[in-house]
Amino acid sequence: MYNEIDFDKIDIALCPPIEEPARQYYFMAKCRKWVSAFTQKNGRPPKACVTTFGCQMNARDSEKLMGILEVIGYVPTDSEQADFVIYNTCTVRDNANQRVYGRLGELNRYKKQNPQMRIALCGCMMQEPTVIEKLKKSYSFIDLIFGTHNIYKFAELLWASFETEGMLIDIWGETDKIVEDLPVERKYPFKSGINIMFGCNNFCSYCIVPYVRGRERSRQPREILREIERLVADGVVEVMLLGQNVNSYGKNLKEPVTFAQLLREVEKIEGLRRIRFMTSHPKDLSEELIEVMKQSKKICRHLHLPLQSGSTRILQQMNRRYTKEQYLELAERIRREIPDIAITTDIIVGFPGETPEDLEETLDVVRRVKYDNAFTFIYSKRTGTPAAAMENQVPPEQVKEGFDRLLKLVQETAREQVAKYQGQVMEALIEEVNESDASLVTGRLSNNTIVHLPGDASLIGKIVPVSLDECHGFYYIGHCILDETGAE
Repeated sequence: MYNEIDFDKIDIALCPPIEEPARQYYFMAKCRKWVSAFTQKNGRPPKACVTTFGCQMNARDSEKLMGILEVIGYVPTDSEQADFVIYNTCTVRDNANQRVYGRLGELNRYKKQNPQMRIALCGCMMQEPTVIEKLKKSYSFIDLIFGTHNIYKFAELLWASFETEGMLIDIWGETDKIVEDLPVERKYPFKSGINIMFGCNNFCSYCIVPYVRGRERSRQPREILREIERLVADGVVEVMLLGQNVNSYGKNLKEPVTFAQLLREVEKIEGLRRIRFMTSHPKDLSEELIEVMKQSKKICRHLHLPLQSGSTRILQQMNRRYTKEQYLELAERIRREIPDIAITTDIIVGFPGETPEDLEETLDVVRRVKYDNAFTFIYSKRTGTPAAAMENQVPPEQVKEGFDRLLKLVQETAREQVAKYQGQVMEALIEEVNESDASLVTGRLSNNTIVHLPGDASLIGKIVPVSLDECHGFYYIGHCILDETGAE
């Protein structure tokens, strides 16, 4: 357990251990010596900024990166004019890559002002060979580059970069390793993401994730449960179980376990109040999972069920392995079995070969499922995926028209769904003081709807009953309900 280790007592004169994570503890101890020397020289400890691009799994990885940096002795800061800046990148869409390139120019300017500044890049974007070549050619001021498979080696790589002149690159093509029990600096003390699996085996034709995250690897259930138990002991009341496709969790274990079985065990943990998970692929969402969600007192009433397209023809081209009819049947069954559930989704517009008729099929699914929210995207060509080589790329003007129609419909149905809760009393986990009005706090309902209500920072991390008084499209204004004693 890293939090029981005295890093100052690790003998760094010895050879580093072979076993993980002990090997990383050793390099954390070595890096602490470097930070100590920096502090003595500059009269202050170095500052570190971790910037996250992308999904919840990236956010969780960034918490690990910052946790390691804090153990080493860095002081966290939100300013990129820091002594160490790391970008944890995403590459699902091309605009994510362009954002990184754009901001690197600014970092170069900061580094010229502060020559001892160090810059690192990691994450999915780094797994693309063309990206690495571009970085080597045009961004030589970067000190450290690594990918998704060896993120657990951050302390070791950081030490190596201290000892190296110029750019250090360490990219792995694949791995079967899962190394946990590393320091984590959680963004919220009362909730946390939990990696239950890594990688993806689905190979949707538009998606680069299986190529940059690798094949599916599931963690052992006992390790997941032990981590959650420690988090609950540390004040966590809500966990988010994370995987590219949680529905396929456990299939590659020596003793296979279903995701539904894992959820049953997680629910038994005393002190844990809420369980969320993301993401579920429709092709293998089981009856067992629906039943577990239906019976659960802790699993939140929210399911993210990516559609991507409502056209069976396009779904086949996407390699999604379900039809429009199968998706609608599944959504109907979920609504029937769990009437109070909120369903959200992802939809892509402009996939190669998509016609106006295909778009109508998608709009039809939106009308029938009535999503509580939807994340809508314009198709982004990702080099190396089958879809990138497909003919019949859709003209931009057709894509924009279709996207605008979809967005308008999604907003209409979402407003209708959210408005259904007006006047009800529901429990909200208070997450923060409202950014726009300090007299309010912001909470999240089990169904993932946001509510703002009068309160102060003393409510943060508490689950309280809230009256949903005014619906404002996608969120509520409410107030906390007091019991007869005057307590929440």
